[in-house]
Amino acid sequence: MKRSQINEAIQDMEKLLEKYSFSLPPFCNWTPKEWRTKGSEYNEIRDNMLGWDVTDYGKNKFNELGFTLITLRNGNYQMSEKYAKPYAEKLIMLKEGQYSPMHYHWSKMEDIINRGGGNLLIRLYNSSLAGEFSDTDVKVISDGREYFVPAGTQVRLMPGESITIYQELYHDFSVEKGTGTVLIGEVSMCNDDNTDNRFYQPLGRFPEIEEDEEPYRLLCNEYPKTIEIE
Repeated sequence: MKRSQINEAIQDMEKLLEKYSFSLPPFCNWTPKEWRTKGSEYNEIRDNMLGWDVTDYGKNKFNELGFTLITLRNGNYQMSEKYAKPYAEKLIMLKEGQYSPMHYHWSKMEDIINRGGGNLLIRLYNSSLAGEFSDTDVKVISDGREYFVPAGTQVRLMPGESITIYQELYHDFSVEKGTGTVLIGEVSMCNDDNTDNRFYQPLGRFPEIEEDEEPYRLLCNEYPKTIEIE
């Protein structure tokens, strides 16, 4: 992915958040230069990968495969004594035509919320013991309602609606054609992209970046190491 694409994606999401009057924490607005002045008092951001994240799953087809997101808060199972939060929160921008592929989580349960914009489509499959798609009916928990749908059903979330994604439930994301960009909220247990994502088809997580211009914001895996401020 080109750095210019990443910069554009972040700026597009900033505009979307402004449209819906969603204010970000200060660290989401720091420039790369400002990041170089931040000491160990901000290690929670570094250690828990808070902040901006733009992914194309390593396929360099961002307009078709990928999305832009912000991790606002997160605990850390690997450093639980230091970071005891058992929860996480994200915001995701998914444009019409983009796709987030089939995956599940071994540990994380999450609520996916349509915060505004178009209609979000989520296809669901139970997983088998071998990690394949099961043909069994899927239990859906959505805004206080519990019901069952056939395997492979796409559940539509209109603005304001949500769904609970429980452990080992395969799910993907796309936008209903003609409805436009969706702002997605995610409220979940701790998030660990390094160990807790099981993609149906193996994929990368972070993009390989071609530096065709200076970064507008640093991504959550790009922060400079801790410095000690005198």
